[in-house]
Amino acid sequence: MTRETKIPIPSELKVMIVSAFVIAIGFGIVAPILPQYASDFGVSAMAVSAVVSAFGLFRLLFAPASGRLTQWLGETPVYVIGLLIVAASMIATAFAPSFELLLIFRALGGIGSTFFTVSAMTFLARKSPPTIRGRVSGAYASAFLIGSVAGPLVGSGLLVFGQRVPFLVYGGALVVAAAIVFVMLRQSRLEDRGRKEDREKATLAEAWQHRGYRAALTAGFANGWATFGLRNSVVPLFAASAFVGSGWVLDSSQLAGVALATFAAGNVGAVLLFSRRSDRFGRRRPIIIGLMISAVATGVLGLAPSPLWLLVLSVIAGVGTGLMNPAQQAAIADIVGSGRNGGSVVSTFQMTQDLGSIIGPLLAGFLVDQLGYSWAFGVTGVILMFGALAWTRAPETLEPAPQT
Repeated sequence: MTRETKIPIPSELKVMIVSAFVIAIGFGIVAPILPQYASDFGVSAMAVSAVVSAFGLFRLLFAPASGRLTQWLGETPVYVIGLLIVAASMIATAFAPSFELLLIFRALGGIGSTFFTVSAMTFLARKSPPTIRGRVSGAYASAFLIGSVAGPLVGSGLLVFGQRVPFLVYGGALVVAAAIVFVMLRQSRLEDRGRKEDREKATLAEAWQHRGYRAALTAGFANGWATFGLRNSVVPLFAASAFVGSGWVLDSSQLAGVALATFAAGNVGAVLLFSRRSDRFGRRRPIIIGLMISAVATGVLGLAPSPLWLLVLSVIAGVGTGLMNPAQQAAIADIVGSGRNGGSVVSTFQMTQDLGSIIGPLLAGFLVDQLGYSWAFGVTGVILMFGALAWTRAPETLEPAPQT
């Protein structure tokens, strides 16, 4: 058997994995509802997309601060602070009296989001044993994605209690996740505080010299555009409007939640089946294949002739993303190295991904308003292909295991 199968996932990483599941349930609850919630203020598709972009913009602006805070305070305190900030923004969003305040509340949530995302990625990179990084990344992604499958379905059910309830539930889920990490990782937090100054720092200048890191930035931008931008802004609008009166088993508002859930289901299936293999066969191949699959499925999504085809293409796009994401996270961890504090390296990657999540919804919303949905999805497919092309020119980041 391989060495990978003999090494268990450390308990402190399991805590982060459980927390990711709780966060994802809440995120999945509001993801299909937010665009419709924003559109009820009587604004355009581009303005609705701006709600998603504002979240990403503040993630981008505060990513450098999150990297510095992570190096200064440690990963787990920054993680807990970030969760509580997003929880407060969700509760405020539920009671937003105007579109302008909704935009502000969502933007402020982006600050907390980048805090807990960067600190979590840094924690996983530092704590993951090198020979099981793909498995750890896969387990973390699986927890998030399983929650993302259940979340949209739960959110659709919660709509019977009113549009505010899903946002309040998400805020509560984030408070629970913060409590789990604060209590369960207390010992790890105290130990890290005592030795954090002794940890070698992985510098951005060093990472930039690695062609794999530059490829990861390109692919991260494309993934942010497609997965965190377009899919959370335009896909729910498309699902809710393109098939009105089709007589399908689901009405248009429910279809939006199911479309996001099927994407997440394809994502989970790919992560569970293939994430461990990147520890044996490398990161580069699944990243390239995953980006290409996602590019094709997303690119033709706007041409879906029926709700069934929308769901099929969503599953396929999810499979592609599930192939790519864990391998790319493991590649970043390879570049940072074990035991090193890679806050600036991780935060820069996160900034690039956030930049995609800002530009993607705005341009996609503009294309929807001017040319239609097919153009928005087609351009996104081309952007994903550029991400795959960047990795074809990059070397493998996984170092061969030492011979015994």
